[in-house]
Amino acid sequence: MKIRPWLVRLVLVSAMLVPTALRAEPCEQLLGATAPTSVVTLAKLVSEGDFTPAGTADTLHDLPSFCRVAATLKPSSDSDIRIEVWLPAAHWNGKFLAVGSGGWGGSLAYAAMADALRRGYATSATDDGHTGPSASFVVGHPEKFIDFAYRAEHEMTTEAKSLILAFYGRAPRYSFWSGCSGGGREALLQASRYPEEFDGIIAGDPANIRRNAWALERAVETLKTPGDYIPPQKYPMIHRAVLEACDADDGLKDGLIEDPESCQVDFKKLQCENADGPNCLTARQVHTAQALTSPVTTATGQILVPRVEPGTELRWGRLAGGPEPADLFVDEFRYVVYKDPEWDWRTFNLARDSARAHAIDRNVDELNPDLTTFARHGGKLLLYHGWADQQVAPGFTVDFYKAVLDVSAVAGQAWVRLFMAPGMAHCSGGEGPDTFDALTVLERWVEQSEAPKLIIASHKTAGKVDRTRPLCPYPEIARYKGTGSIDEASDFTCSSSR
Repeated sequence: MKIRPWLVRLVLVSAMLVPTALRAEPCEQLLGATAPTSVVTLAKLVSEGDFTPAGTADTLHDLPSFCRVAATLKPSSDSDIRIEVWLPAAHWNGKFLAVGSGGWGGSLAYAAMADALRRGYATSATDDGHTGPSASFVVGHPEKFIDFAYRAEHEMTTEAKSLILAFYGRAPRYSFWSGCSGGGREALLQASRYPEEFDGIIAGDPANIRRNAWALERAVETLKTPGDYIPPQKYPMIHRAVLEACDADDGLKDGLIEDPESCQVDFKKLQCENADGPNCLTARQVHTAQALTSPVTTATGQILVPRVEPGTELRWGRLAGGPEPADLFVDEFRYVVYKDPEWDWRTFNLARDSARAHAIDRNVDELNPDLTTFARHGGKLLLYHGWADQQVAPGFTVDFYKAVLDVSAVAGQAWVRLFMAPGMAHCSGGEGPDTFDALTVLERWVEQSEAPKLIIASHKTAGKVDRTRPLCPYPEIARYKGTGSIDEASDFTCSSSR
């Protein structure tokens, strides 16, 4: 573990003065500590209770007392990475949890840090080296693109571990990462580039950078020509038709598609017989529906990009709601590829533009499925993805998982698992159970060698749990035992039969 030299000196001095103290260095004395690439700008003890970080409107409730440390990191001449590290003032569980950022980053994940703190973790987050949700920071700043991709997260982790050592007088027993979407992508980049940094990693709905080309291809297909547009008012009608076609394929009609990979829907059955109406699709809208739920293929049928899975229809607006594609997707080409804020998404060509993006991303932000060193280090990787994800095609993660098993020179699945969540939208939400405690599962896996056989997930309506289900390790799916409640996880079993 790389430790900042100035913090080593602090620990040694403090250990000589107070050898039996839990904290090697009081919180406030961390302020102003500097190193060639970092400076601590805030170190303050925060009382237990509610806390509202400056510059945010969200109050975090029921926090234990903690030492709040903020620092600025400058690993390159153009870097300006902001991080925070929160250190429990008492009852530290001896572990460290880094949390990831979503989208293009630009802010700190305070809510995730608060969750970690309540569990007794020392925790950290970063803004990925810039402020705001746009990718405009990339133009003219290639070092900031590297910071965003992987360097900010690595430097944050190194600094956090040094601060933990300084504050407590000892290093964390275990180090974990947890992130979804952009945070899931960050997790996998850390696992491949810094394989000894974490003992366990949770990567949810990882936003493979190729997702942006996929999303724009869908937008061009559905938004470029007005007649192809499907009004959102028709989404519920389409969703009902999809459930009618595939809901019972797993032997249980319960409003969820357990195995959408096997679901095929003929949208021509919804085509209007005469004039357009609220309960049917025009011929061009049928084409749009088919395009959204079909993979992008070559002329020979080779799949280039996976599809939006059936069951996602209520949230098609994220890709096809218009009037233009979401900035999240356009920014890859507007700022990273063409470096032109006025770039017109209507000119997008999948073959040409995805190749240009890949040439830029491949050594910076592309995911590498060879995680051999991470696995041999003893690392455990828990992947999950919602089958009804409207923002990142679930097939991206399924394909990545298969590639990991193929190219990582470590036999078996003892170190990696993928859990697919039927009906779950992007990271959370949707009609399916979307709430589960992946961190406890990972802790048992890392600390007790208890590989997860399933994860219990729950769904809430108006704050009340109304359904629980097991999430099964891919490619297994949950099957109803035939008796008992269809809303109780105990009445289901994981089966390898698809």
